[in-house]
Amino acid sequence: MVENSLIEIIFHGRGGQGSVTAANLLSSAALKDGNVGVQAFPHFGAERRGAPVRAFARISDKEINVRSYIYEPDIVIVQDESIMDLVDVLSGLPKKGTLLINTSKKPDEFDFSKKFKVATVDATSIALKHKLLVGGIPVVNTPTLGAIPKVLDKVTLKSVKEAIEEYWPGEMGKTNSAAAQDAYGSVEANF
Repeated sequence: MVENSLIEIIFHGRGGQGSVTAANLLSSAALKDGNVGVQAFPHFGAERRGAPVRAFARISDKEINVRSYIYEPDIVIVQDESIMDLVDVLSGLPKKGTLLINTSKKPDEFDFSKKFKVATVDATSIALKHKLLVGGIPVVNTPTLGAIPKVLDKVTLKSVKEAIEEYWPGEMGKTNSAAAQDAYGSVEANF
């Protein structure tokens, strides 16, 4: 569990998986939980559906004055395991930093699990179960969000679900909130 005053998070995903929305919803949930400082912002290049993308979030119990990209994250969230073949998701992560990976694997199946805290959740299967699809492709952002309170004490599942249901009122919000709940109960961690 990460407990620093300022927590910096990088989301690695693919275009269309909702990484930017996930960072924004995480910030909304963090505000609901009484954090004074929150930021969420994307890193855009020539993104297209399926291309590697990054989004950033900062959460603090104090005002945040930093306005740069995040180079040494406390937490790295990998929304698509295959991206790890293309992008160095471990770049800047300190020893004993935390990774949350969307995968069907167990944390100890990763070579780096001795050096870093690793949590896993099969967000893709959860997205499929709840029919969270765009163009036939699973959108894993809300299941991933549901897993975050297991690795970060500054955000509760209750606030994550509220942020989701405010963003998507009605049935869509309830479906995404249920996916977050399922993911929360499915996280496995080596810490």
